[in-house]
Amino acid sequence: MLDNWPVTEPAPPSAPSGIRTAPSARPAPAAGPGPAVAGALRRAAPALWAYAAVRVLGVAVLALWGTATGKDAHHLLSGRWDAVWYSRIAEDGYGYTLALAGGKVHSDLAFFPLLPWLERALSAVLPLSAADAGLLVSAVASLAAAAGIFAVGERLHGRRAGVALVVLWAVLPVGVVQSMAYSESLFTALAAWSLYAVLTGRWPAAGVCAALAGLTRPVGAAVVAAVWVTAAVALLRRDRRPGPPDVPEPRRDRHPESPDRPGPRRMLLGVALAPLGWLGYVVWVGVRTGDPVGYLDVQGGWGNGFDGGVAFGSFIAGRFAGAAWPAGLGLLVGVVLVVWLYVAGARRGQPLPLLVYSGTVLLLALTAKGYFGSKPRLMLPAFPLLLPLATALARLRTARAAATAGALALAAACYGAFWLNGSGPP
Repeated sequence: MLDNWPVTEPAPPSAPSGIRTAPSARPAPAAGPGPAVAGALRRAAPALWAYAAVRVLGVAVLALWGTATGKDAHHLLSGRWDAVWYSRIAEDGYGYTLALAGGKVHSDLAFFPLLPWLERALSAVLPLSAADAGLLVSAVASLAAAAGIFAVGERLHGRRAGVALVVLWAVLPVGVVQSMAYSESLFTALAAWSLYAVLTGRWPAAGVCAALAGLTRPVGAAVVAAVWVTAAVALLRRDRRPGPPDVPEPRRDRHPESPDRPGPRRMLLGVALAPLGWLGYVVWVGVRTGDPVGYLDVQGGWGNGFDGGVAFGSFIAGRFAGAAWPAGLGLLVGVVLVVWLYVAGARRGQPLPLLVYSGTVLLLALTAKGYFGSKPRLMLPAFPLLLPLATALARLRTARAAATAGALALAAACYGAFWLNGSGPP
């Protein structure tokens, strides 16, 4: 890890009193954003190429599977479940409801607006349907998510770990959702870059990304929590330190795992911006429905809500009571695994914003009632959980790491094709 730490030149010794020294050479002007962006893309290139290869493999296996089953891969990716609701909002706006037996009422107000806004904008300027625009948004956003995930992993543990983190996120069993006209890729991209901005002390950027994430999915509250909690802790520590709190330390002298220390005004600006997207949409739904808690009522119509995990626990217990006990065992093992990954990250000193973010995502996913088959998909954006596995994969020899990643990618592609040809994500 020593080769990943920033290196600084030692300060020159001060001259004795009364002796004049020659002025030092003027430093070269800082490079503009162009070279910095080019350098960042070069560093991220292996991760982006690996990610693209995994996604192409997944779509190819899905197409071959569809050929055997008589199902169209394009329709599976863009024309079922949530993708239909998003494209309908993009084409007709909000206002569609579907009454079901048992008193449930499915309203499109349950879906946050950023993805359908982008679908509408793209379909207006390109010869694309709203559904195909959703696929384009997902493809671009998934690459942006991969770049953000790599940036976080590289900053904390080096380049190899950053690549490994991206690959592991790509080969998750439900990773095929990253190629669908769903909002997971868009949300993960915004969340990853918001977290990276927090880690590097770019608080206004963190607030903007958090606000956009809050316009994408309900779990945008997790990004807001990461920004707020980290800012609160940083301000408390600032107040406890002697000396003027507004003097930033040189960024290049700081440990890569520590957030930079900007002035409080920029930090408070990021804090103020972060909740605007999520809060704005929830308030808008309340005004539209004439009820301050209208969004909760909308979610209740879909059978969603929070009960502390009682319904999920009962669902798992029910599997053990019958012939479906292997499924119950698999669910239980999965829950134990994600909790263990979270604890492992905390014990290894994972930075606070990542712990708050992934912990909130897990809490919202595991304590909510609703369709239980969606829970793996709901946890998909919690990429910091994979950091312990990524560091382990990065320590392997290149050939062994590549073979492991390839096997996982093939398994994920086959599972994704099986999943979408069956019940699929709700």
